[in-house]
Amino acid sequence: GDTARITFCHTSPEERCSTCHQRHQFNPSVARKSEQCKACHWGKDHRDWEAYDISIHGIVYQVNKWDPTQFDMSKKLADADYVGPTCQYCHMRGGHHNVQRLSTVYTSMGMSNADRGAPLWKEKRDTWASVCDDCHSPRFARENLQAMDEACKDAGLKYTETFKVAENLMLDGMGEPMPKDLAPDWSGQH
Repeated sequence: GDTARITFCHTSPEERCSTCHQRHQFNPSVARKSEQCKACHWGKDHRDWEAYDISIHGIVYQVNKWDPTQFDMSKKLADADYVGPTCQYCHMRGGHHNVQRLSTVYTSMGMSNADRGAPLWKEKRDTWASVCDDCHSPRFARENLQAMDEACKDAGLKYTETFKVAENLMLDGMGEPMPKDLAPDWSGQH
């Protein structure tokens, strides 16, 4: 099951139309809805859907998605005039099918403390910020990109601290994080 799931999600949409277009209902207006991305991009290892769904963009989508004057899914993405962005509007900007082209900079860079100012990433970051410029000011996009950089740095430090604590516990002979006599009850309490 895990292998099939990985193959299903990690096969390029350019190669498998049914990744985004439902096999039994090959309808572009269905593929333009953010829920299509949820099939792969949610859960404990891919929290993209959850992040979008609780963001201001996701809330605008959820509240207005049934109103065709706000989200006319019958229009091609290049012609769409949505009240807020769907996953496809940003990641498939203009209707192209290369989702990775406009993915966030963190996907290809990883969540490491990479030098986000390195020339290698400048073009990708500029392109990413230009997507936000469709609706927001260039300053807004740059400030949010900087805030995400800082959040990644903070997360990286916390990640490193956590592993250091675990390493020290192992060195102190306390490798079993939950001794059997302290197993949690049904509610998770000890």
